[in-house]
Amino acid sequence: MTTATWFILIGSLLLVVGFTFSYIKSVPVTSAIVYLVIGCMVGPMGFSLFHFNPLEESALLELLTEIAVLISLYCAGVKMPAPVTLKRWRNPVQLAVVSMALTVGLVTLFGYYWLSLPLGAAVLLGAVVAPTDPVLATEVQVRHADDPDDLRFALTCEAGMNDGSAFPFVMLGLGLLGLHDLGDAGWRWLAVDVLWASGAGIGIGILAGVGVGWLVNKIRASVMGTTFLESFLGLGLIAFAYGISLIVDAWGFLAVFSAAVALRHTELKLSGLQQEYSAPADTHLNGEPQAVAHVHVSESSLIFNEHLERLAEIVLVLLIGGALFWDSWSWRAVGFAAFLFFVARPVSVHLGMLRSRAPGRLRHLAGWFGVRGIGSLYYLMYAIQHGLPEEVALELIHLTLVVVALSILVHGISVKPAISRFWRPRKLRH
Repeated sequence: MTTATWFILIGSLLLVVGFTFSYIKSVPVTSAIVYLVIGCMVGPMGFSLFHFNPLEESALLELLTEIAVLISLYCAGVKMPAPVTLKRWRNPVQLAVVSMALTVGLVTLFGYYWLSLPLGAAVLLGAVVAPTDPVLATEVQVRHADDPDDLRFALTCEAGMNDGSAFPFVMLGLGLLGLHDLGDAGWRWLAVDVLWASGAGIGIGILAGVGVGWLVNKIRASVMGTTFLESFLGLGLIAFAYGISLIVDAWGFLAVFSAAVALRHTELKLSGLQQEYSAPADTHLNGEPQAVAHVHVSESSLIFNEHLERLAEIVLVLLIGGALFWDSWSWRAVGFAAFLFFVARPVSVHLGMLRSRAPGRLRHLAGWFGVRGIGSLYYLMYAIQHGLPEEVALELIHLTLVVVALSILVHGISVKPAISRFWRPRKLRH
């Protein structure tokens, strides 16, 4: 496709999405399905106007997916309810850590014994497909910061955290393939890739989010009438937290999600608000005038970043459709996707939440709505850029593309009917 054709395609799709936004929300499918179908139609499965090769364009795809995930993690983080309490966050933490690790283990066994992959490749495949996606799972994510639905909260929070908690398993898979130093008996992997990188990422994010929230509040209290470009502050926080994490070898995805959560928590605490984004202009706290603008960084930047997130979703899902051939839908790949959706995810969710007080309906639906998407592509492109052998890379690309495409279709078709039939919002328990 020529540059002009690309502009026409993307422009036409944006116009269609803009005009049909209300209609798409009312029908039992997600917008990602529309983008995927169009991508397949213009790609090798349809008119063959273009073919996107993930192996040859792995560097570009890594960058695009990285940016998309970072923006999505920020959007998820600023919609998290405050204050952060262990009781409230227990279920998503179990999903993001225990259930995700179990999924990696189950996929590793399937990949090693059934797909006959090398052990390192099987572990890497598990790490690639285990995390749920913050970009494509908008229908099962928290709608806004005051959303009381505990299912959406659990799935959103899980997607925000497991995009970082999956990284140690990516490095483990690369290490078993001889592409990363695990240390004697895995000590370096445990100390650096698990403990340090995860803890430092969370710490950097908290410090960055609290710092930005405090600084905005301080400036507004000192200089009356000060205004900010909140969308720039949001993007700046994403880039700053992620950049610092890269310098110290911490997991930047965890840092960005933690920074967004900390920013919202700090703004609410300093403004004296309780789970609201608005208050009367003359609200007083301890006799002092309280500016409503204290919470505008998270609110205004969320609106801007959600638009960026939707644009990234359109482009990347189009590329997924343009990377698929008719023979991509092999029984090997489809069977693996079925194992992931119907066995690995539900079993890992139920086992991971055994000791929780989550209701059965929440566990059942959480076990089904483990949407895979852009995050999985990022991890795979990251591994390819770190020297993954071409034969292994091609096999994992094949399996991952089919998993992501089927997740978009299967979960996208079932999400609205399933939630409307089997789920009613329950107020979040503090």
